[in-house]
Amino acid sequence: MHAARLGWDAGWQHSLDTLAADAGEGVVVARVCRVDAGACDLMLPGETGVERVTARWSARLHHDAADDPTTVPATGDWALIEPHTGAQRSAPWAVTALLPRRTALERLGVSGTSDGQVLAANADVVAVVEGMVPDLDLGRLERLLTLAWSSGARPAVLLTKADLHPDPAEVVAMVTESAAGCDVIAVAAPEGRGLDEPRGWLAEGATVALLGASGVGKSTLLNALVGEQAMATRSLGVEGKGRHTTVTRELHLAPDGGAVLDTPGLRSVGLRGDEAVDEVFADVVDLADRCRFNDCTHTVEPGCAVLAAVDDGSLPERRLASWRALEREAAFQARRSDARLQAEYARVWKARAKAYRARPDKKR
Repeated sequence: MHAARLGWDAGWQHSLDTLAADAGEGVVVARVCRVDAGACDLMLPGETGVERVTARWSARLHHDAADDPTTVPATGDWALIEPHTGAQRSAPWAVTALLPRRTALERLGVSGTSDGQVLAANADVVAVVEGMVPDLDLGRLERLLTLAWSSGARPAVLLTKADLHPDPAEVVAMVTESAAGCDVIAVAAPEGRGLDEPRGWLAEGATVALLGASGVGKSTLLNALVGEQAMATRSLGVEGKGRHTTVTRELHLAPDGGAVLDTPGLRSVGLRGDEAVDEVFADVVDLADRCRFNDCTHTVEPGCAVLAAVDDGSLPERRLASWRALEREAAFQARRSDARLQAEYARVWKARAKAYRARPDKKR
């Protein structure tokens, strides 16, 4: 019963049984609720309730992390833990392995390499949180939705601070154009408005990851969903700007089932190169399929359906610019991690440069 409250089901049991042959005596399964350098806190289901324990990473996990940082424990993971050899009061357990993730919310790491960073593991719903006031940013929302679609989880948009906006329905309609295929919900957390659907996800046992920038109201939303003061919050300042409160990724159990995974306010979100940009910009991709030329760049070509839509106002120029920027960034990161793509990119541009130099108007 207590394991089910953490999200455990028959599928996870099957994954555990698959790994059981390699597990040693005394190994149990727990869910990661907070991660620090080299250690993590986990929720361990027991006969009388859920116990919170601390575990250090095994030598094997440290070794794997040196090759791939995404293999280290992330908040939301299901981990195998065993009593720590030479147990310490601060960490009597050791994490020996992770069950294969169903979903992974990743961004480009902040180290300047092409390595990824897992923000949340095994979320069923990734809810992009954006405040209606003071400065709703559609470009930022589209970027975060790209990560949400790419995670494998169900994407959604929660528009907070609806109680502070004169026409929330207008904002929902505007955002829906940029979030096709997603639920877009206006939320006024202090008044309890707009919470029925997110609470419904949780009641079904889902893990809901909140993803957004600093000051958009994630902490207030978290407190409303879990029914306690899980995170300190501060109201809008006199200048109307939100303030950063969350500093770590943490999993919180909801009172009626499910869990909410809160993430820190993101100042920057880099793409790794394998994100589902086309899912977020399905309208632009659909237009591009109608262009006269298969290799249309949507800049100057005749018969370009994308440019025609911009001209007649059916496609906002801002949205086209956002699509171009994310496509370029994703392609660049893909080339960084794929030598074949980098070589092909260099070949194409070498051929273009050669053709340019051969043009009659460029000969002396």
